[in-house]
Amino acid sequence: MPEIERVWQANLHVYGADKVWRQLNRDGIAVARCTVERLMRRQGLRGVMRGKVVRTTIRDSKAACPLDRVNRQFKAERPHQLWVSDFTYVSTWQG
Repeated sequence: MPEIERVWQANLHVYGADKVWRQLNRDGIAVARCTVERLMRRQGLRGVMRGKVVRTTIRDSKAACPLDRVNRQFKAERPHQLWVSDFTYVSTWQG
């Protein structure tokens, strides 16, 4: 069904069967969701899968906590007086 591939390509290969089905119905093409699933599977079209939530920190209850060097006072009176960061995790396409 060329309409399925058209919708899939128009949405940057991101849409899965559910969103393709909804878009086809909005476009006035009445088709069952299971039919869209079957035809997409047959054509090898897949939407982008949402990733699992990655657990980045496994806390050690015996380890000492880092010192709070600013006593939770994050207001600086001049530029470059106070720098604070908490960089935990960045998801990339490469893993």
